[in-house]
Amino acid sequence: MKILAFGTSNSRESINRTLATHVADLVAQGVDDAEIEILDIADYEMPLFSDEREQQLGQPMQARAFRKKIAGADALVISFTEHNGSYTAAWKNLFDWTSRIDRTVFQDKPSVYLATSPGPGGAASVLSQAINSAPYFGADVIANVSVPSFQKNFDPETQQITNPDIRRRLERAAGMLAEATLERAAAA
Repeated sequence: MKILAFGTSNSRESINRTLATHVADLVAQGVDDAEIEILDIADYEMPLFSDEREQQLGQPMQARAFRKKIAGADALVISFTEHNGSYTAAWKNLFDWTSRIDRTVFQDKPSVYLATSPGPGGAASVLSQAINSAPYFGADVIANVSVPSFQKNFDPETQQITNPDIRRRLERAAGMLAEATLERAAAA
């Protein structure tokens, strides 16, 4: 099973990438021969999307490469970063360019949607937006979890969630993703 994980921030110190990595590790624990690939969306930066730029540039190689990464995965772990109550500009731009190649950006891959923030809201509003729009873009969201106050609930030294309730919810989501992905592979 190939698990593709990423946070939707272009920050090198992204807590959402850290959370996505942690949950991908949880998914892999329950699967023989699991392979994890962690993406950094900063590697996929492009000019801001517009119809005019699309006419000039066509489909940028970064958008094609990102779509190919998703195509090569069996499961997705995505942690949505919230900027001012919505998606980050970096994610929205990558998503917009990729959706012009094919609207089913997520290619019906089983997915866990996550979000976290330094504050008590846990980026719940952006997670809600992502969940609500998922069916329109080919996402099969198996589970979702918002993690509030990330620095209070994650130990960077052990790379573990310290809050038992949050840990259980993440473990359950990871287990559900592993099970759904394996079932899908067995049916194919």
